[in-house]
Amino acid sequence: MAKNEGWQTSASEALRWRAGSQVTEIDTSGKPGFDGDKALGEKLLSERGERLSELQELLYANGRSGDHRSILLVLQGMDTAGKGGIVRHVIGMVDPQGVKAASFGKPTEEELAHDFLWRIHKQTPQGGQIGVFDRSHYEDVLVVRVHDLVPPSVWEPRYDIINDFEADLIAAGTTIVKCAMFVSLDEQKQRLAERLDRPDKYWKYNPADIDERGYWPRYQEAYQAMLDRTNTDGAPWNIIPADRKWFSRLAITELLIEALEKLNLDWPPADFDVEAEKARLAKA
Repeated sequence: MAKNEGWQTSASEALRWRAGSQVTEIDTSGKPGFDGDKALGEKLLSERGERLSELQELLYANGRSGDHRSILLVLQGMDTAGKGGIVRHVIGMVDPQGVKAASFGKPTEEELAHDFLWRIHKQTPQGGQIGVFDRSHYEDVLVVRVHDLVPPSVWEPRYDIINDFEADLIAAGTTIVKCAMFVSLDEQKQRLAERLDRPDKYWKYNPADIDERGYWPRYQEAYQAMLDRTNTDGAPWNIIPADRKWFSRLAITELLIEALEKLNLDWPPADFDVEAEKARLAKA
C-alpha cells in the first residue's frame, strides 16, 4: 500500500490553519485532504504506525549519540476532543523510552507562584525525544481568558511571549507540531453521555465539563485569537477535525511522520572499533 494512499495532498498542507479562516466555520466531522473511509483510515493507521515507530527509534538513537534535535507535539482542544486518545493510540505505537509526556491541568500553588511558562519549561523534550503536551502553555490564553482568571493586561502579552518561547525551542533543535483539535457540541454531548453510561468511563467524567459547554462561544473567540496570534512560520497550527476519532489519529500520525522525515535521520555511526569488538566477542 502506498504511504500516501487516501491522501490527496500532504497532511500538513491539508490541515494548516490559514490566515483569514474562522473557527466557527471548521467542519468538525471533516477529513481534509483524505478521501478514504474509516476502514482504510484504520488500516493506514496501523501501517503508518510502523513507519512512525521506525523514525522514532532513529530519533532516539541519535539523541543517545548526542544529537540535540527533538519533536514536540502540542495537543490543544476542548474536553472530549480526543487528546488522551492520541497519546494512547498514536504515541502508544512508539517506544516509550523516547517519549516525554506531560499534561497541564489547573496549576498548583507552587506553579502559580511562578511565571506561566515555568512549569512548561520543565517538560520540554530533550535531544532524541518526542515530547507530548496534553493541553499546554495555551491554557494560559484560553481558560484564563474565558473565565477571567486574570485581567486582559496579563493574558494579552502572552501571545508574543509564547511565540518567543517557541522560537527559542526551534532554535535549540525542537520541531514543534501544534494540533488544535475541534469537536462539535453534539459529538461532545454524546461522548459525555457515554462516560455516564459506562462504569469504566466514570473516572473520565468531570461534572464541570457540562458547565464549560455554556462558555462555548467564548471558547471559540479565544481559540480564534490563539490561532491568529500564534500561527507562525516556524510553528504553524494544524486544525484537526475530531468528531471522527479514526481520522484525527491518522492525521496526527501523518504530521509526526512528516516532521520526523524532514530531519533526514540516519543511524549514528559506531563510536568504537566494530571489527575489534567482533574479535573480542568471538573469544569471549
